[in-house]
Amino acid sequence: MSGPYFIRGSVSLPEAELMWRFSRSSGPGGQHVNTSDSQVELRFDLARTEALPQVWKERALHRLAGRLVDGVVSVRASEHRSQWRNREAAAVRLAALLAEATAPPPKPRRPTRIPRGINERRLREKKQHSERKRGRSGRDWT
Repeated sequence: MSGPYFIRGSVSLPEAELMWRFSRSSGPGGQHVNTSDSQVELRFDLARTEALPQVWKERALHRLAGRLVDGVVSVRASEHRSQWRNREAAAVRLAALLAEATAPPPKPRRPTRIPRGINERRLREKKQHSERKRGRSGRDWT
């Protein structure tokens, strides 16, 4: 791999905890395609890792619960013809997935209050509009 893949801040994917698996890809390749294992599956044991802070780990386990199999998250890459580029793509994809899963929750939305002046102006204009329409229904102008 080309270097450490950072999740957020100084926390990166530990190389020792990454499990790689290679298989034949169904993508492009020509004569070489039937002999090379270019598809990459990268697995990371999220439940047992010590590389993430405990708060991030709990947050990621909760958010990725649907993707986990026994606490392990897996990412597959087969879009490139070379195994090396697929390894890079899988590692970047896993780092991005973990960065999104460990991100702090967004601030709760505070509902905005409509200023009293705007509400009063709306009601005043509404009353003027109804008065104008009521004035049109008179019988004396026909």
